[in-house]
Amino acid sequence: MRINALTLNNFRNHKNLSLNFVGPTTTIVGRNGRGKTNIVEAVNYFATLSSHRVASDQPLIQTDEISAQITGVFEKHGRLATAEITINQNGPNKVLLNKSALPKPRDLLGLVNAVVFAPEDLALVKGEPTDRRKFLDDFSVLLSPKFSNKRSEYDRALKQRNSLLKSAGRKELSTTAKATLAVWDEQLITLGTQIVEQRINSLKLLTPFISQHGATLSDSHEPLIINYSAKWLTDLENNIGEQLSDALEQKHKEEIDRGMTLVGPHRDELEINLSGMPAKGYASHGQSWSISLAMRIATFNVLREHDDDPILILDDVFAELDQRRRTRLLNALTNVEQTLITAAVVEDLPDGLVGEQIVLADN
Repeated sequence: MRINALTLNNFRNHKNLSLNFVGPTTTIVGRNGRGKTNIVEAVNYFATLSSHRVASDQPLIQTDEISAQITGVFEKHGRLATAEITINQNGPNKVLLNKSALPKPRDLLGLVNAVVFAPEDLALVKGEPTDRRKFLDDFSVLLSPKFSNKRSEYDRALKQRNSLLKSAGRKELSTTAKATLAVWDEQLITLGTQIVEQRINSLKLLTPFISQHGATLSDSHEPLIINYSAKWLTDLENNIGEQLSDALEQKHKEEIDRGMTLVGPHRDELEINLSGMPAKGYASHGQSWSISLAMRIATFNVLREHDDDPILILDDVFAELDQRRRTRLLNALTNVEQTLITAAVVEDLPDGLVGEQIVLADN
């Protein structure tokens, strides 16, 4: 798939900006602060309804404005679609698809697929478990948009359950509270099981590509292995719901004492090992970059097999790589339908890169 046109209004530093994208490769060049990353951030927002840089929508809206609009014309399987998203400071966001309002913004998920490589990806190795959970969940949404609903429902149930546990104040629950807790337990187990099953299936699809590209990018024979890790989960294949139910029962007293839910997919982890050692403490800076890139390339390859090519976004990543890794990254991503690349200066780009170039002038 591809994006043919993009319009930004009050989005980040762009008051009014309209761009057309021609050909398979477009490079956006501009010094820091000119807004090149903001452009590809908007493109990716259509795919995930979130930013790959910040946790909330607030920073996306220009100061002194109450909303921002992004409009994209997309082409998929030979058909055109126009999507317009209004990001509101107060109240829910609004989405139009071909000028018709969608009941919920999440209904747009599945129309656009995009994979972003960005400097923030180093957090996949060096960051916290939440960064790795987000990577797997975002990928799961691209594979199956309904996963977003399951995750939202789980988060709501978790919030209610935590509120009930906290209100107990380290005391045994009343009969009414126990009945209410049983309801939230049931929802947590049902939704949590579905989330974990989807995550495990997603990781199974990614694993062969991660191992392949990890070795290619790093020019190393050190095995790269990524596993789904949860202290409560001893069998990844069978009876996940029963295991979660047992774990909640075992942690009942401790959860009341601490006023929070201590087991479930919200606390699980992706365990990344290089040569049998935890990558977070063992991998060098260059190896960490290779691992992060391998995870993103794996995402791209699975999505390519699942449907069609996602829009590939390389956001200022070449500046972080030496010439050898730049070349290997490009070689690993061949015959892509559309690639959007950002760079501060032309010198950061790989040798021999061809395509359309958009230069953002200094203000």
